[in-house]
Amino acid sequence: MLSSLKKYLLVPRLVKLSAQAPKDPHAAWDQYWANITSTGAQGDVLWDSGDDHELLGHLEHLKRQMHPELPIVDIGCGDGAFSRRLAAHFPHVLGVDVAATAISRARAESEGMEGISFVAVDMTAAGAARSVAAALDAAGMPGEANLFIRGVLHVLKPRARAALAGQLHQLVGKHGRVFLAETDFRGNAVEYVSHLGATRHGIPAPLAAAIRGLPMPGRFGPAQRVRAFPEARWDVVEDGPTVIETRPLTSNEPERIPGYFAVLQAR
Repeated sequence: MLSSLKKYLLVPRLVKLSAQAPKDPHAAWDQYWANITSTGAQGDVLWDSGDDHELLGHLEHLKRQMHPELPIVDIGCGDGAFSRRLAAHFPHVLGVDVAATAISRARAESEGMEGISFVAVDMTAAGAARSVAAALDAAGMPGEANLFIRGVLHVLKPRARAALAGQLHQLVGKHGRVFLAETDFRGNAVEYVSHLGATRHGIPAPLAAAIRGLPMPGRFGPAQRVRAFPEARWDVVEDGPTVIETRPLTSNEPERIPGYFAVLQAR
């Protein structure tokens, strides 16, 4: 019992770090990406594992449930790591992120690739769907789209989740579908960061940077999905447990976080 309680000695340090995060989430994300110096398995981005192992687990559902002739929009694309991997499986990938600094990095890291483009859009804002539709049209892919969301909803407040879902509903049409994969860790914040390698003696640098600079994450599972994507507007095609991988923190292998996935279609 005493050993299990030692992790709570982290609390003062976590409070001090999280107090430094900008109060405006838009400013937080822009500042976070502006401070990133490297990506991939040894980089600064906590959730960029540097390989395609996680996506390979998602591809079974993507290939079975997504219309293969439609483009796919990577919501919250960050540095474009998943966008670039998705480009091998869809006719066009549009990466979208609220942070202009993230989009600049994604474009730089995707230079020379065909079938991929990026645009800075706040997907929780009114009119976001129109901006995405215009970007798809400019890429020669007008009309309906598939949507890919990985690790976005768990950092949004309930109202923002609902607003994002409303914009997605306008984009999928009759043939597009939404694939989402989110962390669904069943524990408190101290248990979560301990799972990722934080101890009272130290916190891995990419984890500390996320705590210091970004909105506090929560969890997103079936209960949260029902509230964000109400049954009156969405059908669940498939859902279940999955695994979200971060960059290696305590060994040479990516850290694994219990997660939840769902494939949705608009009613």
